[in-house]
Amino acid sequence: MKNTILLVEDETGLASYVAKELIFEDFQVLTAADGEAAWETYQTHRDDLLLVLLDWMLPRMDGMEVLRRIRKHDDLPVIMMTARDYLGDKVTGLDNGADDYITKPFEIEELLARIRVIQRRTAHQSGLDQTYHVADLTLITKTRQVTRGTETLQLTQREYDLLLFLMRHPGQVFTRDELLDNVWGVDFLGQQNVVDVYIGYLRNKIDTGDQTPLFHTIRGVGYSLEADDAS
Repeated sequence: MKNTILLVEDETGLASYVAKELIFEDFQVLTAADGEAAWETYQTHRDDLLLVLLDWMLPRMDGMEVLRRIRKHDDLPVIMMTARDYLGDKVTGLDNGADDYITKPFEIEELLARIRVIQRRTAHQSGLDQTYHVADLTLITKTRQVTRGTETLQLTQREYDLLLFLMRHPGQVFTRDELLDNVWGVDFLGQQNVVDVYIGYLRNKIDTGDQTPLFHTIRGVGYSLEADDAS
């Protein structure tokens, strides 16, 4: 299993501290102190990486541009690691494909918990080779391809994980807490409404135009994915 982390941080002291803690936890660590170095390191080592810890404010190329470039190539997990704590900035990061977001200053235990969630998810997915169907929505785990009808959909890592879980349980209603535990992991320390945000993202990509809606909100309970609205 991959265990190399690309740490992109221009604050020397913080980068050194985080790198030492990651190495102590048996991760291999590659570091970059600016955006251009991060992009070059990613291109060279992308096949070996478990995830990227990416600062937002970087010299030469900011973290958001690095994230956009990565997302043009693959769905490698990216955790944004930044002093920005405004809701709008978090939404911007998530909209551009970040899988998670941690605000400085943070406790190393919180960062390690978020990394463990990604490790478990990656280990689980690596052993799967299945095709799932709900109506004309298809997900192929081997290629990570998602289509609705003849249209291929581009999903972020977190969107894919949420959709995959729901497609494995068509017609079953899940509460927000159940989705958080199964998709984000029991170690997730964020807010519950992140589920609503990501259901919204998926609806905007999958339930479009005059297509029959597949995502259903069961008021006071949670969400389900099914071909017919049983709510």
